[in-house]
Amino acid sequence: MLARITIPSSLLSIALISTSTAYANYANPSDDKRSEFVDVGALLPNAVLDIRYFGHHNFVGKPVDGYNAPKCLLHNSAAAALKNVQTAAQTQGLNLKIFDCYRPQRAVDHFVRWVNDLEDTGTKAEFYPNLGKDKLLGDYIAAKSGHSRGSTIDLTLVDTKGKELDMGSPFDMFDTLSNTDDPRINAEQKVNRYKLKTLMTDAGFAPYSMEWWHFTYQPQAYPATYFDFVVE
Repeated sequence: MLARITIPSSLLSIALISTSTAYANYANPSDDKRSEFVDVGALLPNAVLDIRYFGHHNFVGKPVDGYNAPKCLLHNSAAAALKNVQTAAQTQGLNLKIFDCYRPQRAVDHFVRWVNDLEDTGTKAEFYPNLGKDKLLGDYIAAKSGHSRGSTIDLTLVDTKGKELDMGSPFDMFDTLSNTDDPRINAEQKVNRYKLKTLMTDAGFAPYSMEWWHFTYQPQAYPATYFDFVVE
């Protein structure tokens, strides 16, 4: 039987602090910032929503805590910028396909529990084929996520028929192949990654070099806050 890994005390402390901070933000209704978050599906009705953590097609292999609806929520500043991205994409005959947006802290806590269970490897072939699960904590899965601030989004591009452009690796593949500039991708895949990157950066989103699909609108409305209200 595989032994369970032990999360370093420093990371556990971070998780506990971030969770308590998130709940503290919502202890008083006057502190509730949910009214500042926009339902992107309503704002961009032509965007394709594939909210992975609401269903079973994700690295956890089941619906993730905090996702009560397949919605993309973003702070209104990030949502307005994303509308500009979609307008620009459509001029190129493309559309946005969105995988994740605002992510409750309780969902991040669910990820940490999952990565700490080394016996649960049902999704390894698709999401981390070249890594042991004990290698995921840190660069790939952390106790806090920028998604919980409301300004970060995971997405790709699709053509007029809804087919995803070839990016060289699937969404949420934990591998250096998902790094934006990984040398193993071919010329077409690199062009597609940079097409997405350019559309996003032109609208004010900063890329994350380890994940071609991950972007954060700058400046973030709440750069030091990790919210925990559910997606519904």
